Amino acid sequence: MKTVRIITLGCAKNEVDSEEIAGVLANKGFRVDAAAEFADVTVINTCGFLQAARDEGIATIRAAVEEKRNGRTGKVIVAGCLAQRIGKDIAKVAPGADAYVGVGHMERFDEIVELTIGSNDTYFEIPPPHHRWADVPTRARSGAPWSAYLKISEGCDHKCTFCTIPSFRGMHQSKPIERVESEAKHLARTGVREINLIAQDVTQYGYDLYREFTLPKLLAKLNDVEGIDWVRLLYFYPNRLTDEVIDAMSSLDKVLPYIDIPLQHVHPEVLRSMKRPWDGDRYLKLFEKLRRAMPDCAIRTTFIVGFPGETEQHFDYLIDWMKEAMLDRVGAFVFSREPGTLAYDMPNQVSAKVKRSRYDRLMKTQQLISLEKNRSWLGKRIQVLIEQPADENWMAGRSFRDAPEIDGLVYVQGTEIPGEMIEVEVIDAEEYDLYAKPIRRARNTRGRVKSLRMVAPSNPL
Repeated sequence: MKTVRIITLGCAKNEVDSEEIAGVLANKGFRVDAAAEFADVTVINTCGFLQAARDEGIATIRAAVEEKRNGRTGKVIVAGCLAQRIGKDIAKVAPGADAYVGVGHMERFDEIVELTIGSNDTYFEIPPPHHRWADVPTRARSGAPWSAYLKISEGCDHKCTFCTIPSFRGMHQSKPIERVESEAKHLARTGVREINLIAQDVTQYGYDLYREFTLPKLLAKLNDVEGIDWVRLLYFYPNRLTDEVIDAMSSLDKVLPYIDIPLQHVHPEVLRSMKRPWDGDRYLKLFEKLRRAMPDCAIRTTFIVGFPGETEQHFDYLIDWMKEAMLDRVGAFVFSREPGTLAYDMPNQVSAKVKRSRYDRLMKTQQLISLEKNRSWLGKRIQVLIEQPADENWMAGRSFRDAPEIDGLVYVQGTEIPGEMIEVEVIDAEEYDLYAKPIRRARNTRGRVKSLRMVAPSNPL
């Protein structure tokens, strides 16, 4: 039995890809062990999104090649986004691997491993990106057994001037609705209680297959899956968060009132330069509509600071908008000048010093907003999915407001069982985290407020 070690870099989508690779290999008789002292094959599932991710990928490849020279691993296979983005040139910047494979090949990774083991030549398979969905039961879970990501589509059709994803992930490709439903049922049978739907744009789901936006129908199917308590969506595209989607989210018990909607900016001039829709005023109206339909909804976004041509006036507009919008969560990226994007050659590039200063100012602004939003939960009750001990007297968990790994935590007094959902009362709040005491075992699956008062925005629009 050959041993395979899989190293995963990048986002949750890559985690799903690696779990599918592991499942395919295990079903074909390979031993998949991330902690093996010696691996016959090391697979590196790379990220190619930003320069920092590429640097990390290249360093990881070089380290694996060095392990091969020292006899700690056999073959080295480089897979995923970095290989797809760079193409065969990856063998020049990160030489010494035995195979370089692009994206979307999870279902036949056993064949790729066998070909690599059986040859002394460097193997390349980097055709234009095209996703092949692996069989549902083959996925080998690696995370917490009660929470899972479920990829509902791959690729992206949008033409944002800063983004490289369509160039290496390809155009938008939906997973058939019956296949998503089948995968959700399979995950539920394995003990999953929270499903996090992921795609570059969940709102575009189904259009390529059914010639209509099918997200509301998909949510209705998933809401009926026995054993699943929470369904979370990542990520929304602003002008496709339609009334039909909002109605589905507000009416389906298991679909969480959690909106992760990357806006990138709010000033109309910057958005036009980014080739992004709408403007800050339209976004405020959208959030007002969301809060009317789901008064306790959590809204998260991300911004890019220092985009080419962003002036101090543009940035001040963004800061003022944030104070008015009062969003629950905000993250930010410093603009990364990526070769192959339209933004790479745009005039009026912003200096690194200015970008860093703006990033710091934005995050400090959001800290105060986040603290105010969190304090609005004091004395209220909420459901928490317990995940792990924080220390001998506290457990760490997440509420409907907290997506795995990117948002805050709820620290709960006591020694509750990981994987259980309990009702708690919030007793303290910090910028990112809440502190709570347990009330009783939760039965309502929606994870919303249990007090008589509903949550209202602290700065009503």
